[in-house]
Amino acid sequence: MSAADVLVVGAGAAGLACARDLLDAGVGVRVLEASDDVGGRMRADRVEGFLVDRGFQVFNTSYPQVRRRLVLRDLRLHPFTPGVLVHDPSGRLRFSDPTRRPGTIPDLLPGRLAGARDMAALGALCARDLLVPPRLLKRSADATTRTALAQAGISEELVERLFRPFLSGVFLEDELVTSGRFFHLVWRSMLRGTLCLPMDGIGAVPRALATALPAGTVRLDTPVTGLTDTGVLTAAGRELPARAVVVATGPGPVAELLPEVDLPDYRVVTTYSHVAPRSPLGEPTLLVDSRRRFLNTVVLSDVVPAYAPAGHALIATSVLGHDTEGRERGVREALAEAYGTDTAGWDLLTVRTVQDALPAMAPPQPLSRTTRVAPGRYVCGDHRATGSVQGALASGARAAREILHDLRR
Repeated sequence: MSAADVLVVGAGAAGLACARDLLDAGVGVRVLEASDDVGGRMRADRVEGFLVDRGFQVFNTSYPQVRRRLVLRDLRLHPFTPGVLVHDPSGRLRFSDPTRRPGTIPDLLPGRLAGARDMAALGALCARDLLVPPRLLKRSADATTRTALAQAGISEELVERLFRPFLSGVFLEDELVTSGRFFHLVWRSMLRGTLCLPMDGIGAVPRALATALPAGTVRLDTPVTGLTDTGVLTAAGRELPARAVVVATGPGPVAELLPEVDLPDYRVVTTYSHVAPRSPLGEPTLLVDSRRRFLNTVVLSDVVPAYAPAGHALIATSVLGHDTEGRERGVREALAEAYGTDTAGWDLLTVRTVQDALPAMAPPQPLSRTTRVAPGRYVCGDHRATGSVQGALASGARAAREILHDLRR
């Protein structure tokens, strides 16, 4: 087959996975990326000596597609604490996995985070999601996450104290209207895996995927402006032929190149990066706010010291929606309360708004959808599966399978 059997538009996780699987099957592939590096939303930048991911990012080691495609030790992963701190009017509460940190068992005693009935229900929920085969979770009836928690026996009090503030940062919505089926799969992945960040930032993940491809497979700075009857048209006015084209971009380019594709709404998130002379926490733990004045905050330099130069701390705090006038000031005031320190002297390093951070996933949520759009036209990305790295990679894998089937007919 020629070097252009398939053109993949977009070098994010989905496009790179699709390209890898097609190449492994002997199909010629070229990946066209509009920007100056691979990764899509999984990018990091150096800003004044600090490593700043484009939006708050975490990497979950338990995802099957991740374990299949990456050598985890090569990423030099640094783990978060297996748990979360909740800033509550009654004080700071800790929810941890006692199987990994036995010393936190006292934090889970009834009367601290929740009562005995809630703790029993929480234990049963964790045991079920940890041990039940994922195929059964995927086939379960779907409802909202709030309904799923109620069905698990979790009280409204614990939902408001722990689950709503924590899951708001996971799903990027604070009403818990996301698919309960997706919640169970995410909860399972957190129980089974470790949340980490690579030494060189989240961009190390797509770079590792791209490095596994033959040299010359990925062409950077090559935006595609349209699809033709025989391939694609680049911004330089060059038409590139191919037997099949895969659009593996974010929702904006998908809508332009394949307007017939039905896209979900996307959640918008803004992340403020502050610099302080020292860590206000001293541990690599996610901190959430029961009053939901922010989604979550973390001292990134406590997770990966290389994120900040020596003698500085880098704090990332995310909120739903866009940056508006005065919002950073309100966030800074909430952080002062949550961290128990004066934040007036913190320097604001960056403000990053991600318009298409995560697709909305209302029930009933299909966990995977066909990538076929028309003969020779395919689309993949997290909007075709669950909104996660696992979903993006799995969608790319599905696109490759469907292309191989169609090319060989």
